[in-house]
Amino acid sequence: MKKMFGIWVAVVFGFVTLLAACGEQSKEDVIGKLESNLESMDGYKAKAVMTMNTGQEDQKYDINIWHKKKDFYRVELTNEQDKKGSQVILKNKEGVFVLSPSLNKSFKFQKEWPENGSQPYLYQSLVNDVTKDSEAEFTVSDNHYIFETETNYQNNNNLPYQEIYFDKNTYTPVKVKVLDKDENALVQVDFSNFNTDPTFEDDDFAMEKNMKGDTSEKAVSGTGKQDTFTVVYPREMAGSELVEEKEVDMENGKRVIMSFSGEKEFTLVEEKLDVIPTTTSPQMVDGDIVNLGHSVGALSGNTIEWTNNGMNFMLASEELTREELINVAKSVQGKEVK
Repeated sequence: MKKMFGIWVAVVFGFVTLLAACGEQSKEDVIGKLESNLESMDGYKAKAVMTMNTGQEDQKYDINIWHKKKDFYRVELTNEQDKKGSQVILKNKEGVFVLSPSLNKSFKFQKEWPENGSQPYLYQSLVNDVTKDSEAEFTVSDNHYIFETETNYQNNNNLPYQEIYFDKNTYTPVKVKVLDKDENALVQVDFSNFNTDPTFEDDDFAMEKNMKGDTSEKAVSGTGKQDTFTVVYPREMAGSELVEEKEVDMENGKRVIMSFSGEKEFTLVEEKLDVIPTTTSPQMVDGDIVNLGHSVGALSGNTIEWTNNGMNFMLASEELTREELINVAKSVQGKEVK
């Protein structure tokens, strides 16, 4: 009797195990499904919120992501701290651009984007990071397939890992946590919508259309009250201090030039135009797109340029490393120099 009972238990246990095995997707199964899912779609539209807590206070972006197969991208980022409009990262047949429509300012990049590094809000980049990391950790929750992978941030060695949550049913991204060396989440992207069957207008990825934005009111002097020029200072000064601050009146605005000296020397230039130029050509940049937390910047050699809250900024130094240059630029949010 005991023998028969043992056989029965073994059969039942084996059957339950077989059912469980049939229902579980392996790491390889999920990776294969992610790749085929990405390959089968003609494009996507997604919405997300990106939270960055790499500075004194959290920065939040609302992000609209559009992709049209194969190399057309439009990523609109709106920082809730910046009341002057959005920035757009655009890729089309003409190249890669960072656009600030409200200031009618644009940068054009020669280097490959988004292939040249991890992009936590792009489906292609997330799947690519998963497939490239042969040692990626894989876990399964009730609703998600979760991968922990290495990242590839060329200008930031402080974010070596990421956790990526894919929806179990659609295999689209739900959440991404970008982690520091101690596995603290310094950047988090939460997707609220992901449409894998979108429609696009013919000119959705054209620079001219994306530069129109809502500049009409801002581009004309005298429409509405003009904002005052508020000088902002870096909180991170790489062991240096402010030694000179010079204000220059321009024909159509104001410029402030700040010189810092100490362990490293650098210069920070801030300017605000009263009248936004109606026609400008893209400024060519032989460099990289960098996310500064408060805005998206253009890093070229020993210089970073960006726009934020209706102002133009340029940080330059022959002595700061690229990482130090980025860290100082990220911290240009303060009202006082300590």
